Amino acid sequence: MSEPTLRVLYGSQTGTAQDTAQRIARQGRRRQLQVQVLPLDSYNVANLISESLVIIVCSTTGQGDPPDNMKNFWRFIFKKSLPVGSLSRLDCAVLGLGDSSYPKFNFVAKKLHKRLMQLGASTLLPVGLADDQHDLGADAVIDPWLTSLWANLFALYPSLAEVIPLREDEAWLCVLVLPPTYTFHFLDDVKDEREDRLRIPTEQTAPSQLHPFPSRLLSNRRVTDTSHFQDVRHIEFDITGSNIEFAAGDVVMMFPRNAPEDVQQFCQLLRIDPEARFTLRATDNTAVPARLPQPCTVRHLMERYLDIAAVPRRSFFELLSTFATDELEHEKLVEFSSAAGQEELHIYCNRPRRTALEVLADFPHTTAELKVDYLLDLFPEIQPRSFSIASSLQAHPNRLQILVAVVRYKTKMHKQREGLCSTWLASLNPEQGDVSVPLWVKKGSLRFPKEKDTPVIMVGPGTGVAPFRSALQERIAEGKNANVLFFGCRSESKDFYFGSEWEEMMKAGHLSLFTAFSRDQEEKVYVQQRVRENAELLWDLIANKGACFYIAGNAKQMPASVCDALKEVFQQEGGVSAEEAEQMLTAMERTGRLQSETWS
Repeated sequence: MSEPTLRVLYGSQTGTAQDTAQRIARQGRRRQLQVQVLPLDSYNVANLISESLVIIVCSTTGQGDPPDNMKNFWRFIFKKSLPVGSLSRLDCAVLGLGDSSYPKFNFVAKKLHKRLMQLGASTLLPVGLADDQHDLGADAVIDPWLTSLWANLFALYPSLAEVIPLREDEAWLCVLVLPPTYTFHFLDDVKDEREDRLRIPTEQTAPSQLHPFPSRLLSNRRVTDTSHFQDVRHIEFDITGSNIEFAAGDVVMMFPRNAPEDVQQFCQLLRIDPEARFTLRATDNTAVPARLPQPCTVRHLMERYLDIAAVPRRSFFELLSTFATDELEHEKLVEFSSAAGQEELHIYCNRPRRTALEVLADFPHTTAELKVDYLLDLFPEIQPRSFSIASSLQAHPNRLQILVAVVRYKTKMHKQREGLCSTWLASLNPEQGDVSVPLWVKKGSLRFPKEKDTPVIMVGPGTGVAPFRSALQERIAEGKNANVLFFGCRSESKDFYFGSEWEEMMKAGHLSLFTAFSRDQEEKVYVQQRVRENAELLWDLIANKGACFYIAGNAKQMPASVCDALKEVFQQEGGVSAEEAEQMLTAMERTGRLQSETWS
């Protein structure tokens, strides 16, 4: 059997599946295989019929949805017209990256694996179901899965087993065999060009990830009391002339930027001029990143593209080790790259949330040896962040509003940890001059009923209330007044978001509001308790009036607790058994009458 070309295809929303796919590709190349890595939607899926060896790495988004860069592939592979044996030549493997705190854990990987088998493909091993919730993260599943993958592959292609793979610590060989994806070509002439100027979409072009709309920031207001531990912002953008349209439940997307002090430190560590201009050239057939202008300044690359403030993945240490000439640093980096060193890496990096920039500072000799050509291999691209839209165009024409909790917390690190996007947004001050934030809008997972008489029940504690503010503004403008909102926070005086608006809606007869202020009395009260207390009302709305039920907020315990409370409502008011209550909930979910949008 001749040696095959290995295709490693990925569907990635946050970059983790892409990183894992690239890791598999590196392992394949060290075994001297011909490897191609592609996002699923950049691969011509019609070629799958003639492939012999494919590995697919994919995550699950939203409520069991495929990532954006595999949606076309997903639609094609599930076409009913595809013949049952069409993939009989294919040997494949599917690795799923998920989080078991979500109900649809690794749903996409499971469904895809089953579908490939239906179409006649042979699977090299069972579907891998990596879990972020594991103490050692996804690698607890990925490492043994990869060991089995290569063993099964060698059994299938015995000639591969004869090749002695390059060890990860054979630095000069690894660099020789694994060249950088891109090379930097610095320009002598330094022009004062605004290479980062955005193209404003025309009437025919809706803003997108590649062509976001430069919206003007109108206001950035803190809505929590100054004595409250959490800084939450109500932010408003002007989208006049953008061609942006959205409905309740939709989300706005944006790319955050690295802090100026981090960019400065990074340039100092690498001894590189932030104003230097360069062009990128791919070393193989890879396209140059579309988001980077050509030519580009180092500052633009560091500030807007490389994710230097993220907690680095294992692959970062693996590649960094290839540059280490200092014996102690090399030994430590190799340990962090190995399967045996994952607990040590977790203690050093993941637990204290140490950033890639801080790691470089901890390994000064290796950082001094770092070749600029490898920057795009070493650091992942900054991923776009999404926020539920908290306003309706019917109430606020040409405006888009969001509610943002600024992420700041302490670990054992001296410097406090900060969320990249929320901290960047909080730093923007429209009172100090024009501020532009490039953004675009995406369909969200929540869908609200078109029928005027269908009641909606919304449970949105904390910033989870954002999509429900949008829904209430939209529904009231359309004359839909059967609205119930359960809102929870710590204190009525400190973090009761939009309290005065809810009051006005109640006075006008457009809203029934139930609040749970958990810290305003001795015994803590949460939204799920308010759901139980209003069992009679909820049963009437759901059983007799066909109400839809929505949950939005933190994915930890709240969604499951609210669903448990709802099942108790069914048992208490409907006189059904626990099993029947569960079935009712499942039926509501299946028909779209129970929807949730949660995040961790």
